Order: sequence, then structure tokens, then C-alpha cells
Amino acid sequence: MAKADEAMTPGETAVADVSKDGAFVRKDAIFRNRITPDGPYTPESGRYHLYVSYACPWACRTLSLLHLKGLTQHVTVSSVHPTWQRTRTDDPDDKHAGWCFVGEDGTFISGPSGAGSFPGGPSHACSPDPLFGSTFIRDVYDRAMGGAAVGTRFTVPILWDKKTNTIVSNESSEIIRDLNSQFNAIAANKELDLYPEALRPAIDEVNEWVYHGINNGVYKCGFATSQGAYDAAVTELFSCLDRCEDILGKQRYIAGDVLTEADVRLFPTLVRFDEVYVVYFKTNKKFIHQYPNLWNYVKDVYQTPGMRHSVNMWHIKTHYFTSHPVLNANAIVPIGPDLNLDEPHDRDRFGAAK
Repeated sequence: MAKADEAMTPGETAVADVSKDGAFVRKDAIFRNRITPDGPYTPESGRYHLYVSYACPWACRTLSLLHLKGLTQHVTVSSVHPTWQRTRTDDPDDKHAGWCFVGEDGTFISGPSGAGSFPGGPSHACSPDPLFGSTFIRDVYDRAMGGAAVGTRFTVPILWDKKTNTIVSNESSEIIRDLNSQFNAIAANKELDLYPEALRPAIDEVNEWVYHGINNGVYKCGFATSQGAYDAAVTELFSCLDRCEDILGKQRYIAGDVLTEADVRLFPTLVRFDEVYVVYFKTNKKFIHQYPNLWNYVKDVYQTPGMRHSVNMWHIKTHYFTSHPVLNANAIVPIGPDLNLDEPHDRDRFGAAK
């Protein structure tokens, strides 16, 4: 039988993806199908379901797109509880920990129930699996794969096809592209294009260095297991943040004068930074609210109609501070700094939002 402390270790989770020199290495998504008018996955109202966590920055990209494009009536959504649980408690040799659904009463279906006592309540924006009554996100992967392969990362978001009963995609960057362009016939906000042709080169360039240096960069800092790997990651992270600060001193948004996909991808990391990453991932060289342009930019994007729906700070803080015992053994959730995302910003100096 597993010892009590072994039961609390994250085991096979993202924390385990570390190279020999102690650097965090993220695994690629394994489902990369696309929504197209003439392919097996066509854009249809009611056909698709998004499994998300409000804590996960990658999943929150897809939530932003649903609300920005006006697709909430056409794609159903459910969210897991923020605290990871052991997903195979009947097998002491399987130490995987991951996303867990709640039951109808808002409590965990299986596994330890301690996280249910955290402020905010376990049912706060959490829901059971509406399609299959699954206990874990891992079960959804098992259903699609006929028993998931060893080493698979059971991540969210998942775009599930109700018609063929399988996973279409678990790659957030491609899901948001398809939500932006393929559902315009039914989208309430079809005029909004977050990947306009004229800005695509700029968007692609920004996405590249923002992903490596910032989106994934905070994880490279937090999950590093050697001083050298951490030092390299934190240096790259703040170099990229300084680059953002400079760009945003010249234009309203990160890839130009309009809100684009690049902002949707950058924002989730920035909004978590001061509340979580500064403490948890040791990115304490500087707070985002100490960058004048970046902090006002975060408030501006958050206040954009549709964006605030992807921000649930209870989920965010509860997940990070209670899901990785090797990083925070007692699962204490810090209270502060409680920044006000609704306070006025100064981004109108570049002209009205477009």
C-alpha cells in the first residue's frame, strides 16, 4: 500500500515533465483535429462541448473566445474542480493526479475531500460531467482513446464532439483559431476577427516569443528543479515582460491597435501573475502592477466585454496552491494581493478600443 505522504504527491502530472538538467519541458497536445466546413468536424450549433478549468490559463483562452464571439449558446461548457486529485486510488502504483469533476451536491465524486473546505465552496462554478458522468478528466481521455497511453497528459481544454463521441482537440491555440473563424454563421459577434489577415505576421511573431518566454515561461520558473534552469527561465521571462512593457508604451494592444488573438493568449498569464506566480513560481523580481503599461493593459483587456468571464480568482488560487504538494505541502492559499481589475485604466490615450 502507498504511504500517506505518497498519496499526496502529484506523481504523473505536469510537474514530472522535467529534463535531466532540471528544466521544465511541456509535452505537446495529442489531439490536433480542426473544425472545417468540409471535414469530419463541421461547425454546428450544439455539436461540441468544452471541458475546462477556470484555473487553467490555456483553457481560459477558449472561454474568452466563446464569450467574445458570442458562441455560448452553441458550444456547451463544464468546469472541473480546481484541486487535483489522485485519479486511480484503487491502484497504489498509479500516482497520477489531475482534474476531478464534482458530483451533483458539489463535492468530490472520488478521492480526498479536504479541498471542499476551501473558501468559495467546491461547487463554485464547478459542475459534474454532463455528458458521461465521469469522475476525472482522465476518464474522458480513456473514453476517446480506449484506455489512454502511458505518459499522456490529461489536460484541459478538451473540445469534445458529441456526434462522433471523441476528442476533437486538446490544443488551445488551435481551438481558439477555429472558434474565431469557423462558427461565424451562428456567432452573435461574427464581425469580430481576432486573427485579421493584415495583422497575422505580427500576431504570429508575438505569439511565438510570448509562449516560450511568458505563457510557458512562468511554468519553467515554477517547475524548475535546478538553480541553473530557474535562473535561465526567470531571466527570459522578465526580458519578455520588459519587451511587452515597451511595446505597450507605443500601442494599445500587444500586436497592434486592435484586440487580437495575441492578447487573448497573453492576458491569462498576466492576470495570474501577481496573485499566484510571484509567490508560487518564484517570479518575484517584479509585479505586473509595477509595470505602468502592462498593468493598465491587463485592466483594459479584462474590462473588454466578454473577457472577464474567463477570470475566476478563487479557482485560480485554489488550484495552484492546493494541487502540487511538492511545492506547497500544507496547501495554504495566500490571501493577497487582491488587485482591483475594475479600476480605471489609461489605455484610451491610444484611442478608443476597436
